[in-house]
Amino acid sequence: MTFFNFILIIHIICGFTAFIVAPIAMAVKKGSAAHRKWGKIFFWAMCGVCAAALIMAPMHKNLFLTLVAVFSFYMAFSGYRVLYRKNLQNWRQVAFIDWFVVSINALFSLALIYLGIKTINSAFGVISLVFGILGLLNSLRDFISFIQPAKSKGKWFFSHMGGMIGAYIAAVSAFSAVNLNFVWLPTTIQWLWPTVIGVPLMMMWIRSYRKKFSKGRSIKQEAEVKIQAEFAE
Repeated sequence: MTFFNFILIIHIICGFTAFIVAPIAMAVKKGSAAHRKWGKIFFWAMCGVCAAALIMAPMHKNLFLTLVAVFSFYMAFSGYRVLYRKNLQNWRQVAFIDWFVVSINALFSLALIYLGIKTINSAFGVISLVFGILGLLNSLRDFISFIQPAKSKGKWFFSHMGGMIGAYIAAVSAFSAVNLNFVWLPTTIQWLWPTVIGVPLMMMWIRSYRKKFSKGRSIKQEAEVKIQAEFAE
């Protein structure tokens, strides 16, 4: 077995794990022990997917795969790390790793946008442009939240939902692109249909929680909230 094949197996295992456990985490009660367990498995599976992709991509000189790997990982990272900032008061409380990773994602997103503009006449040009814009918007949103922490105590709840579900949409996109080759679909659709369908559904789900909270329901009534002195799980 070659080194590349070994890393590919890790990539496939992690990707399949993320693909399977995310719906479980979404189905169980938010914040429960089961939710945290499956959510952490999903997060670390996405870390494995990204790490393996970053190793394989240079070996095949695949810049697109490298950039998309970072884009996908950042969604999960952002959704996971916001739990550690539930009580954020000012930018000085933001950990270095948050500043570092959000900056890396912004740079890689700009690279995706550049690649998309450069190859706009191709399917991967359109895909790169879409993912690059989404990635840059995510970084800008997080930069702003670092500098100007939201007054609303529930902002972290929606940021967590958006990040983790967004990461799952990215995982489904990769799964579709790799495994739906037998279906006659343009490359652009193979990559982007999860985004076109998943993002509106995600927004509807988030909106449903906003309505509940606006009618007097508290986050603690909808989820098991656990906040410790230094960090939150």
